[in-house]
Amino acid sequence: MSGSNIGSPRIAIIGGGIGGLATAAFLHQAGLRSTVYEQAPVLAEVGAGLVVAPNAARLLRRLGVLEALLRRAVRLDVGWEFRRWQDGTVLSAEDLAAACERLYGEHTYAAHRADLLEVIRSAVPPGTIRLGRRCAALALREGRPELRFADGEVVRADVVIGADGVHSVVRGAIAEPRAATYSGLCAFRALVPGDRAPSFARRPAQSLWIGPGRHLVHYPVSAGEFVNLVAFAPAGDDSVESWTARATVEEFLREFDGWDPRLVDLIRAAETPGRWALLDRAPLRRWSEGPVTLLGDAAHPMFPFFAQGSAQAIEDAAVLARCLAEDVADPVRALERYEALRLPRTTRLQELSHGRSHVNHLPDGPDQRARDRSFTELDPLIANGWIYEYDPDRVVSAGGPKEIGP
Repeated sequence: MSGSNIGSPRIAIIGGGIGGLATAAFLHQAGLRSTVYEQAPVLAEVGAGLVVAPNAARLLRRLGVLEALLRRAVRLDVGWEFRRWQDGTVLSAEDLAAACERLYGEHTYAAHRADLLEVIRSAVPPGTIRLGRRCAALALREGRPELRFADGEVVRADVVIGADGVHSVVRGAIAEPRAATYSGLCAFRALVPGDRAPSFARRPAQSLWIGPGRHLVHYPVSAGEFVNLVAFAPAGDDSVESWTARATVEEFLREFDGWDPRLVDLIRAAETPGRWALLDRAPLRRWSEGPVTLLGDAAHPMFPFFAQGSAQAIEDAAVLARCLAEDVADPVRALERYEALRLPRTTRLQELSHGRSHVNHLPDGPDQRARDRSFTELDPLIANGWIYEYDPDRVVSAGGPKEIGP
């Protein structure tokens, strides 16, 4: 890299989702400029709700955007509320209101993805985001990244960050190809207008209904304007992996036929659901090649059973920005450090999230009864403390990951 670039490397971020914009925001906070290239003509987050756990909430506060998010987010008083599929019997529930902030310094919130994207965007300086820019190819020319866009534009950068999701173009150019495997599961997502949702679903609670071969999660979002539903069921012939794929309410209802009538009524009140296949991907052994790296779903796509996909992308962004800021003269070394700090943790979360469906979906019988009894013996807020207490600054300062889970 030439001397003129040492103070301000040209950083290109491919993808303007939560991870890409969080990276631009943390880089800006660290005094580094970047350009975000987003293929969509407008910034709009598809999907519906997500859980903002303490590890993500602390970083949003650090960016100065948490208070803005709280104007639309819902603070959860109850979490990990497991209910039996037939009759809604509560198997266990966590008092988040009493313990979360005391243990981890922040509460847990539920938010619409679009609201989270908007507040993170507000921390990105004007002129950073270029819309309608679809990256078609990436190559390294004499060790320097060259990006080619669909309209023929060529951009050369000093650092490229692939935050372009599960179908990442950047990953395809730098990491070993690994075909996705069929998980046998599909996901439904839907929103229920708050004025049509039953009272049990409007509570500030994250509830998980578990039963044979399926489970469903619900919580309020958008200041209670909607109740978010996300459910998992056998995929059948569905192999489309896209948040824009659609289903019907009738298809959604068929998957939960015979479940507690209150849950069926909640599904019946849903707006047009999305439906897509969950494809499984083994963790990558590496994310980086020279001055190019990956972030978020491009690096570590995970099943949503621990509600940590967005949180891990935000953590990636915080660690990556600090590594680059502390080693701006040698971005290749900075990216190697970033990967070494982040890969063990995200790999552990990928493995845990991918194994959770078996536990949630046990058929009724001895194993299911043993699982249900175990809920009273396990405090998930404590058991998952290694997830929620994570502090990127402490990890970077210590020089390595000190916890990667039990």
